[in-house]
Amino acid sequence: MKKSLVALALFGAFAATAQAQSSVQIYGTIDAGLGKATGSTTAVTKRDNNKLGFKGTEDLGNGLKAIFQLEIRYESDTGTLESNSRPLFQGQSRVGLQGNFGTVRLGRGLTAFQETSTGFEPWSGMPTPAGFQTDLTVAAYTSDPLSAPGNSRNRFSNAVFYNSPVIAGFQFNATVAAKEANNNAAVAATVRNLTTNATGNFALPANMAPASNPYSMSATYNNAQFAAMAAYERNGLQAKLWSVGASFNPIAELKLMASYQHQDDGNFKIVNTDTKSWVLGANYDVGPGKIRAGYGQKTPDGVAKTKQASLGYDYNLSKRTYLYADISNKKSASVANYNNTTSVNYIGLGVHHNF
Repeated sequence: MKKSLVALALFGAFAATAQAQSSVQIYGTIDAGLGKATGSTTAVTKRDNNKLGFKGTEDLGNGLKAIFQLEIRYESDTGTLESNSRPLFQGQSRVGLQGNFGTVRLGRGLTAFQETSTGFEPWSGMPTPAGFQTDLTVAAYTSDPLSAPGNSRNRFSNAVFYNSPVIAGFQFNATVAAKEANNNAAVAATVRNLTTNATGNFALPANMAPASNPYSMSATYNNAQFAAMAAYERNGLQAKLWSVGASFNPIAELKLMASYQHQDDGNFKIVNTDTKSWVLGANYDVGPGKIRAGYGQKTPDGVAKTKQASLGYDYNLSKRTYLYADISNKKSASVANYNNTTSVNYIGLGVHHNF
C-alpha cells in the first residue's frame, strides 16, 4: 500500500513537472462591422484580420525552448477561410528554438520588414481601407508576388526566420526563403498604354521558382519614449524595398510616428519602376479610448500621386473588446487615365474582440 502511494506521488510530481515545462495557448480575434466606400454599397466588413491561433513552448533546459505557432485566418461574416482560397494556416505556421542566441523558426510567416513596419503605422498594421499598411506603408510592394492566386502576399513561405536577442534596445531580424515555386498564375506581358499611361510588364510563367533566394532584414531600436527601424527586402521577382521609420512619445498618452519607403520594381515592370511613399501618424489615448490619425502620399514613377488622410477612434468596453469608427479619403491614379486621380471616401463602424 505504501509503495503504491509512493508511486502515485512520484507520478503526480513528474506529471506536474512536465506540465510546468510546456504550455499551449489558444488565442484569436473576431472583428466585424459595416463599411461604405464611394461607388459601393454598405457591406459587412472588418477592420482587422480575424484569426484563431495556437502557440506553445516547451522548456528543454539550459535556457533553451522549443516553440511553435499556427494561425488560421477566417471571415467573420461568412465563417469561411479568409478569401476562400488561402491556406488553412494563412496567418503563420512556424516551429523553432529560442535561447540566448535569439529565436530561430522555420515555416511561413510575416517577413522581417512586414512584421517590423506595423509599429510605425497609425492603425498598427490592420488592413482596414482607412489604414496605410496595405499600400502606402509598403509603397505598393508585395513580399511574395509568386504566391498562389488569392494568397496573402506579405509573407514568405518555405522560409527561415531569425530574431536576435534585444541588446541595449537594439534587435536584428532576418527572413530568408527557399527558391521554391509556390503555384503562381502565369502573367502575360503588357506594353505601356500611352493613352492611360499604365505601366507595362514582362511575362511570367506559371509556378515560377525565384531566380535567387528572397530575403528580408530589419534593425530596430526601442526605449521608453523613442523607437526606430530600418529595413531592406528583396522578393522573388528581384523587386527591392528600402524603409525607415521612427516614433516618439512626448507624453505617455501620445505616440507620433513617421515612415518612408522606396520600391524598385525594374525587373518586372518595363516603365514606372520606382515608387516612393511616406506616412505621418499619431495615436492619442483619451479617456477609455484611442484616437488614430494619419496622412500619407505615394509617388509612383510617371503616374498620378496617391494622397490619403484618415481618422479613427477606438472606444474600449473592456480590456479585450472595443468599438471603432474610421473615416478616410484617398485620391489615387484613375484606371481610365493614370495621369488623373479618383477620390474615394470610406467610413467604417464595428466591434473588435480579443480572446
